[in-house]
Amino acid sequence: MGRTLLRSLHNKRYVLFGYFNMLYKIEEKNDVFEKLEPVEFKDFSNFGKLEKDLENLIADSLLEVLFEDSKLMPVFQERQWQAEADIYALNEKGELVIFELKRVSADKDAVHQALRYAQDAGQWSYEKLAKKFKEYSKSEVSLISAHKDAFSLEHALEPKDINKKQHLLVIGSAADDSLVSSVDYWKKNGISIDFLPYRVYELGGDKYFEFFALPYDKHKNPCDMKGVLFDTNRSYNENSIWSMMDNSRLEAYGDAKRFVHYVHVGDIVFFSHKGFGIIAAAKVKGEVKAHAGETLYRDVEFLTPIPNSKDSKLPAMPFSEVALKTDKSFFWARTIKVPYLTKTEALSLVEELNKYLKRT
Repeated sequence: MGRTLLRSLHNKRYVLFGYFNMLYKIEEKNDVFEKLEPVEFKDFSNFGKLEKDLENLIADSLLEVLFEDSKLMPVFQERQWQAEADIYALNEKGELVIFELKRVSADKDAVHQALRYAQDAGQWSYEKLAKKFKEYSKSEVSLISAHKDAFSLEHALEPKDINKKQHLLVIGSAADDSLVSSVDYWKKNGISIDFLPYRVYELGGDKYFEFFALPYDKHKNPCDMKGVLFDTNRSYNENSIWSMMDNSRLEAYGDAKRFVHYVHVGDIVFFSHKGFGIIAAAKVKGEVKAHAGETLYRDVEFLTPIPNSKDSKLPAMPFSEVALKTDKSFFWARTIKVPYLTKTEALSLVEELNKYLKRT
């Protein structure tokens, strides 16, 4: 099934058609759409970017942007001079998802190389994978504990259940027909492998990255109002939450401050306080602002009672209750707890949260 998406940029209109989409400029005359003109697309090499640039862009956006419904937990990225794939992640079952990225047209051995990486990774013991995760995350939390927290599991997986199966995702330019054919060949022969194409467009002086995460076309429209579970930073600063509550703000700090840009005016944010649950909900009403160098924030309007630091008890809806009310498994270990909620889901959770907080 195809789809049609109309976009407007700098008073020009663009339309996107199909399952493997193509962007077309709409030629307009006297307010009548007359014809479609294909828009040239590019890859990272056209802008002098390296494969590492593509890797970092994908890794930094793996959950919050590109794979908002796929529930993946990053384990580590490749290290310089090591024979490794670009990105490794775990799914909810503990299966290893391996990303191999190609910024430009790949040679005939590209998929064979990726298959070798997957074969090697399939031999890794839990201890070896846990060591890689510890080095990557710079955390003392064990891999199985981090996995349990990430997927809100009732019980942690056993070490023997980690990496029992591997899946390979090859990301490359949408124009790389040879790479697509090679992936299709191995897929038909029973290998768990998929090709995820990307394109880069340059429109009106700005660059746009188009990505086709599985299943293609499932991404929510980022312009739509959404609900976002947002971490209060309790792991690093017990007082961060009171800065947000007292000043009616959504804040993020240091390396995580970029996540403030992932919510927009009109979105509903749910303040996720580690060890407690959801303590409040608010509607975003302000643009991104900076404070004290390492802090970005947006002003918000609370939709639930505002917690007070002077109260002896901090009321909160437990994470297990949130998962039950929304029928979703959230990635709790991140600043933004993907997946996002739709407008209807977010408003329903606000109603349930108000009821719950009144009872406590």
